[in-house]
Amino acid sequence: MTRSGPRLPLSPAQAARLEQWNVQRAVDVHCHCLPGLDDGPKTLDESLALCEALVADGVTTVFATPHQLGRYDGFTTAARVRHELTQLQQALHSADIPLEICPGADVRIDERLPRLVASGEVLTAGPHGKHLLLELPHRLPVDPLPTISLLAEQGIQVILTHPERHRYLAGARGRLEAWTAAGAAIQITAGSLLGDFGALARQEAWRMVDAGVVSLIASDAHDASRPPRLSAALDALARAAGRTFARTVCLENPLNVYSGASVSGCQPT
Repeated sequence: MTRSGPRLPLSPAQAARLEQWNVQRAVDVHCHCLPGLDDGPKTLDESLALCEALVADGVTTVFATPHQLGRYDGFTTAARVRHELTQLQQALHSADIPLEICPGADVRIDERLPRLVASGEVLTAGPHGKHLLLELPHRLPVDPLPTISLLAEQGIQVILTHPERHRYLAGARGRLEAWTAAGAAIQITAGSLLGDFGALARQEAWRMVDAGVVSLIASDAHDASRPPRLSAALDALARAAGRTFARTVCLENPLNVYSGASVSGCQPT
């Protein structure tokens, strides 16, 4: 799978992140940074502005994860995603923006997923293709357990994106534990921890942290109105849940996904 390495010198924020937390990369596994594909940036200039914001937030590596399936079925094709990613890679290099980008998608749950993943029509996340970001409907409850199991049989770990923002999952610790027991990982949005998505999403995000079911924090940034908030979330988690927990879910586990390794929930300290 194609990816670009940050050949340019790191920004001060990037260098500080790697040095402070002693990691090789600072990876954001969920970001809508490709232009014209979904509800993220509309233009290449807006994409570059978002990428600059990621760099300023200390991110060195981002997974470009536009929506696939759902209302984008047939529009955000794998070929189109790869094309836009190549264009953005070239623009980043020309603009001297030191950001590595990897292909991926934020995939709406669909009974066709095992077949679409096998055929390459739906994109897995990261360089090694060992994970898939799975988005549940925002209003209609759907049990992802069969999909989690079927994709696991194909060697792919499901990462459930932002369950804290689904009202019908409020307080549903038993369901989350069942999904993680089947092999899924839970990813919550950095902004949810900070109240950006309202009081309920914030409450549920911290409840999931306390329950030990969270594996990953990601930006799910879209544009200037939904910027990356990973630095603020990292600091908040270090204070409230311990530095070890913050490092694991914000840095180590995202790096594990980048490397193709499975991840699991982490207990706060």
